[in-house]
Amino acid sequence: MDFGLNDEQRQIREMVHDICLERVEPRAASIDESGEFPWDIKDLFAKHDILAIPFTPDYGGVSGNAVTLILAVEEISKFCATSSLILSVQSLGSLPIWLGGNEAQKRKYLPPLARGEQLAAFALTEPGSGSDAAGMRTRAIKRGDSYVINGSKTFITGGSVADTIVVFARTDQNGDAPARDISAFIVEKTMPGFKVGKVEKKMGIRGSPTAQLFFEDLAVPAANRLGHEGEGFKLAMRVLDHSRPGIAAQALGIAEGAFDLARRYARDRRQFGKPIMEFQGIQFMLADMATQIEAARDLTYAAADALDRRLPDTNLSSAIAKVFASDTAMRV
Repeated sequence: MDFGLNDEQRQIREMVHDICLERVEPRAASIDESGEFPWDIKDLFAKHDILAIPFTPDYGGVSGNAVTLILAVEEISKFCATSSLILSVQSLGSLPIWLGGNEAQKRKYLPPLARGEQLAAFALTEPGSGSDAAGMRTRAIKRGDSYVINGSKTFITGGSVADTIVVFARTDQNGDAPARDISAFIVEKTMPGFKVGKVEKKMGIRGSPTAQLFFEDLAVPAANRLGHEGEGFKLAMRVLDHSRPGIAAQALGIAEGAFDLARRYARDRRQFGKPIMEFQGIQFMLADMATQIEAARDLTYAAADALDRRLPDTNLSSAIAKVFASDTAMRV
């Protein structure tokens, strides 16, 4: 595996770093304290085409490359975890359309997302079905040229601010194979019957809204179904495989940001007449942090590289990167 970055990737990384250092870092604490979605940061990212990174030029984007995306998420996360989710969720919410949509659906929905004119969300989790996604109870009943959706979703990142939401619902009412009964639909927030419920109060990443969503006799055109009936569960699993390296990149950036703070503190804090960085016990801690971060970076980049090259077993490499990088962020 070659992790040498091309010129475009290096330029994007440097651009994202500079913007975040100048504009995002000064806002990070206030975003978390207020718990409000930072529309100014969203607009900043849209203006500089950062929200276009997950999309190919064919649909108004600038990349569509997984390694490029995680580089940007990693850089933003060094300064503000909330802000990194603006980009991550734009990718997550659009992935079902990118992976499972037809050309007409892609042409309609992806360009506004790439321009940052609209925000996306991914609505899979329900109160009774988190890891057991196949156990969802939201229903979509076909009536003529539409599906009528009834049910709810919970813990939906960006759900209260999203314009375009991919919703997973059960379409075969009498089936005996739950995973094959699920379909995916592109829902617009302006459709009658779409309602936002409670927005969770969280311990961190507070500027990224995590919301309940309700669907009450929401009629969505059959043309908004992604793929054939019953293909939704498989699509959801593909989306999660593609999105896990992005979560790993977020954790990696958080770890790197914390490490930078620790090094600066160890350099500036003095005890017994010298910086505490000169004490061997502190050096051991910093060395362990650096080692874990480097290992997390290699796993994260490898997972993204595997997605770009369409290698087999990307579900395994993505999951490994996510769990290791997340644990690294907590340890650092």
